[in-house]
Amino acid sequence: MVTKYQKEIANDVVFNLEYNSERKHLIIPEYGRHLQKLIEQATAIEDPIERNKAAKYIIQVMGSLNPHLRDVPDFQHKLWDQLFIMSDFKLDVNSPYPIPSREVLQLKPEILKYPQNFPKYRFYGNNIKYMIDVANKWEEGDMKLALVKVIANHMKKSYLSWNKDTVKDDVIFEHLYELSDGKIDMRQSKEELLNTTDLMRTNKRVSNKVTSPGALIKPKITKTGKPNNPIHKNQNRKPL
Repeated sequence: MVTKYQKEIANDVVFNLEYNSERKHLIIPEYGRHLQKLIEQATAIEDPIERNKAAKYIIQVMGSLNPHLRDVPDFQHKLWDQLFIMSDFKLDVNSPYPIPSREVLQLKPEILKYPQNFPKYRFYGNNIKYMIDVANKWEEGDMKLALVKVIANHMKKSYLSWNKDTVKDDVIFEHLYELSDGKIDMRQSKEELLNTTDLMRTNKRVSNKVTSPGALIKPKITKTGKPNNPIHKNQNRKPL
């Protein structure tokens, strides 16, 4: 017997509409509300055999919604974990993988220890401070003296990179003395650091190595006076 179509009453349809503000929160919104309802129905099944069948069917549906993840290792493991998460860990089925727990999911990572939040001379950077600390642990000798001189030259180079001005070696030695907590004292030393002009030239050469993606490459001029650009050598040919 074929049932006749019954015309719905507009007021009843509007009254039974579901608004997002009244619906439950989606745990993983990427799968949509229909899959969320499907998982809730599977959770409410009392028969364990039928409940396991429903869970496997849901896993197949979830896999078809993410075909780009099929080549990802442990793809099925990820789907089963998401199934338990979306069921709010209430789904009681046999999983081929370890079942995740709410406590493990809510674990927060440890706070990273940042080196220096507010260094006094920011233009030197934190690596200079690390190098100075290492130099403080070395024994006195030619090796330590060479390392200290390298650090001082690098400090001068960093100073010029950010300040764009000349700087005397006495200023660098004073900063080195302060950053080393008074353990490295070159204020009375007769050592001379690299010339400011050479350091500025080095900084400029390093900064020019990185060119913008849209920069034009000038064609090479041959002896005949014509540009040698094999990429565009046929650009003036007449169309056939």
